Amino acid sequence: MQLKQARKWHRFLLSARTRILAWYIVLMATSSVVSIFAIRQELFTRVQERVERSLLQEVQEFRQLVKSVNPETNKPFESHEVTDLFDLFVARNIPDDDEFLLTLFNGRLYKHSPRALPEPLKPDSPLIQHWGQLTQPERGQIDTTLGELLYLAEPVRITYQAEPLESTADVQGVFVVAHITAGEREEVDEAIAVVVEVTIIVLTAASILAWAIAGRVLAPLRLLTKTALSITNDSDLTQRIPVQGSDEIAELTITFNEMMDRLEDAFMSQRNFINDASHELRTPITIIRGHLELLGDDPQERQETMEVIVDELDRMNRFVDDLLILAKAEQPKFLCLETVDVRSFTEEVYAKARTLAARNWRLDSKGCGSIIADRQRLTQAIVNLAQNATQHTHTKDVIALGSIVRNGKARFWVSDTGQGIAYSDQKRVFKRFARGVNGRRSEGAGLGLAIVQAIVTAHHGHIELSSQPGIGSTFTLVIPVDPPTPESN
Repeated sequence: MQLKQARKWHRFLLSARTRILAWYIVLMATSSVVSIFAIRQELFTRVQERVERSLLQEVQEFRQLVKSVNPETNKPFESHEVTDLFDLFVARNIPDDDEFLLTLFNGRLYKHSPRALPEPLKPDSPLIQHWGQLTQPERGQIDTTLGELLYLAEPVRITYQAEPLESTADVQGVFVVAHITAGEREEVDEAIAVVVEVTIIVLTAASILAWAIAGRVLAPLRLLTKTALSITNDSDLTQRIPVQGSDEIAELTITFNEMMDRLEDAFMSQRNFINDASHELRTPITIIRGHLELLGDDPQERQETMEVIVDELDRMNRFVDDLLILAKAEQPKFLCLETVDVRSFTEEVYAKARTLAARNWRLDSKGCGSIIADRQRLTQAIVNLAQNATQHTHTKDVIALGSIVRNGKARFWVSDTGQGIAYSDQKRVFKRFARGVNGRRSEGAGLGLAIVQAIVTAHHGHIELSSQPGIGSTFTLVIPVDPPTPESN
């Protein structure tokens, strides 16, 4: 029981549906992690850029104020009016959240906004002392106990000639705008936390949906497996899988159904072949056994019995030989190709055929040219057609042979003025053990035309049949002039 359960779990874990879902989750999780990390970094970058723009804007506004006039005197600010400049700027400007406007006079913190300052910006902090000693503008970024701090420090120089800030005049004070980004970073982290929660929920819901969709998509495969496993006898060969859609699964379903059609046809053909073969073998065996059981002591009777037995054994031997030919026709080395002159070949076959029976033999025409073919097999096919014609004609009937080479193909025909073939039989006469009705019967096992068909097919050719009951039949072998490829044989 435990082993069966373990195998069940093993099949489940290694199933295509589970592997598809696993890869889907891995892909989605990986892309989500990368996306979240990239979003977080992009948001931090944007926060820093926004803070830097805000700091630069405050410095530019301070510079403009330095170059303007004192509203109390209506004159440009003088060097002793630095504190008035600081008072005016701090009073007019309201800092953003987490932003601090600081003014330093004589190296000490003078005025600031807002009033409450964090620990890194206290009057006696190292950072304030550093800023108080500046003589050149400074941009900085430092880590504090409260988080990252960005700042711009602007030394103040005021002269009577309103010299530029980079003048060599003494520094009267320092203006600093600072910003602690901890608040913005916390907001970014909170937003990322929400994104992570939503991503997990969406990924879970998407995985459930993907599991259901994968099951729906792979349903034809499970049905295919179930159908394949259920094929244990001939009745199961009739099962087919319904085709849905036009994707690769539907194409696989169509291919499987076509394979089932071929298997069913092959199985039915094999079963019919076995039934017909057993019948053909059973008849001579029954005849031989019956004669042996009735065999007496009379020498004349023994001689007649032996003649019957030998004749039946010969018939069985011919039947087995025909089966071997059909079996070899499916092998790669069935043909021994050579160059065959059509004219001389036609004359040779005609000479052999006319000895089969007393008929009104006629040679219609002889083709000019040569082909690559198996002379012996091709002779066998045409002689079989001639033999077949003798069995369905009378002494005064005409049997004609001929050949022609045209359009890259050689055509060999055998025609007769015999009984003809019923229209209903013309599509099945080339099948194994097929025998015509309406009087067109032979003493053979029904393999002659099947052998002809196999030989012509091995040459990459085909057979054309033209027949009318009561008028006669014409069998035409159409063989390509070019040789068949070795791998096709």
